[in-house]
Amino acid sequence: MTRAHAADGVLGANFNQNLGSLNYRELQAARATWIRGFFTMPDADHGDPADTATLRTVLDASRRGYGTALSLKFPLAETEMPAAGTGAMAGELARLDKVLPVVMGRVDLLVIGNEPFIESRPQDRTDVLNDFYEAVAERVIAYRRAHCAPACKTRLYMGALNRLDLPDRRTPATERWMRFVRETPDIQGVDIHPHVPSREAAQPFIDYVLPRLRPDQTFLATEFSLVWYWKEHMGDPVSAGFAERYGFPADAKIWQVIQAAIAHPFPQQQWDDFLSSSPWLESQKHYLRDQMETFRATGRLAMASYGFRQDTLMVQNFGPDKVPWLLNSVFAPYTVQSAPNGLAGRGYPWIDDFRDLQLAPEQSPS
Repeated sequence: MTRAHAADGVLGANFNQNLGSLNYRELQAARATWIRGFFTMPDADHGDPADTATLRTVLDASRRGYGTALSLKFPLAETEMPAAGTGAMAGELARLDKVLPVVMGRVDLLVIGNEPFIESRPQDRTDVLNDFYEAVAERVIAYRRAHCAPACKTRLYMGALNRLDLPDRRTPATERWMRFVRETPDIQGVDIHPHVPSREAAQPFIDYVLPRLRPDQTFLATEFSLVWYWKEHMGDPVSAGFAERYGFPADAKIWQVIQAAIAHPFPQQQWDDFLSSSPWLESQKHYLRDQMETFRATGRLAMASYGFRQDTLMVQNFGPDKVPWLLNSVFAPYTVQSAPNGLAGRGYPWIDDFRDLQLAPEQSPS
C-alpha cells in the first residue's frame, strides 16, 4: 500500500490485545491506513517480545506502510503498584528494556500506559500511580534519546484517561498526570478513551485535557464508543417486525437475540435488520462520523482509532449483564456469517462512515 497518512486527525483500526487477528483484506475493505493495539507487558517474560503475535503484527504493518500506534499495558489491578527501588519496580523496568528495542523507531506512536486508572487498585490511584508511570515514562524517554535521536519516528504519549465525564474521575492524580504531560518536553500529548453513555458525554474529555496541554501538544483517542449507551438497551424488547420475520418470541430481548447470533451467526441481512430496527441504535448510526467531526474540530487530534473486529472476550458468556463491546465493531465475525468473497461479516452500521472518514490521499506524506 502507499505510505500511511500523517498522524493529523486520522482515523485508524483498533484491535486492543488482538493485533494477531489483523486481516489486511479487511483493512483494505475499510480503507484503513492506521492500526492500533496494546502490548501487555508481562508477555515480555516469555521469550523475545519480537516473537509475540502483537509485536510481529505491528511491525509487519509498519513495513507495509501502515501507520502504527501501540499502547504499553501494565495490568496492576490485582497487585500493589510497584514503588521505586523495589524488586517489583526492577522487574517492570526489565520488561520495558526488552520491549523498547523492538518498537522504538519502528512504531509511529508509543503510548505509555493503556488505561492506568482502571488497570490499578483503587487505593493506588493517587501519587502512587503517578510515581510509577512517571518513572516508566522517564525510562522510555531516556531510551529514545539514547537510541533514536535526533529525528526519531516514534512519538510518545501518556495514556489513557477514562470516564472524565464523571466528576469523581477528575482527581488530584489526573491533575498530576496532565501536569507531567504538559511539563515533559519529550511527551507529545495524552490519550483519552471516551467510552460513554451519550455523545454529549465525550465533550468533558476534550474540555479537560486541551487546556492542560501545551499549545504544541495533541491528543489521541485510541478507543471511543457509546458502549454504555448500548448496555442500557440490552433489556429492551426486539422490534415486533423483526421477531415475526425471523421467528423470535414476541417478548424476546435485545441481549437474547445477540446471544442467538453468537450461537449461530446470522446472515448479514438478518444482523442488519436486527439492529436497524432497534431505534436506540438506528438513532446513533452516524455516531462514528459525528464523534470524529467533534474530535477534528478541535484542531488538536493526532489520531483516533475505532474498534475494528469482534473478539472472543466480547462473546464469552454473553447475557443480560455483559457489556456489549461487540456492537462497536466494524467487522463482526462472531455474530455474522462471512460474505461470499470470504471477508468477515460486517457490524452494522459502521463501515461506510469509517471509509468516508479516511483522509484524502493528498494529505498523505510523500
